[in-house]
Amino acid sequence: METLERTSKNLERLETHLQQLVNQNQRLQQENLSLHERQESLVTERAGLVAKNDDARSRVEAMIARLKALEHS
Repeated sequence: METLERTSKNLERLETHLQQLVNQNQRLQQENLSLHERQESLVTERAGLVAKNDDARSRVEAMIARLKALEHS
């Protein structure tokens, strides 16, 4: 009978441990999804900022070219 009780307690501990692992796995999956979404958002934001920077650079270069043209005329 003592062996049966020990086995039962071991199974209960195993079940508890497995449930904790399942819960942790679910939390990690949710966190991973959240991080992927955040990364996607940051990549999109960066692309927008790079485009704005390129646009600003082009406008500044065009202004410099116009100023040089005015200087030579």
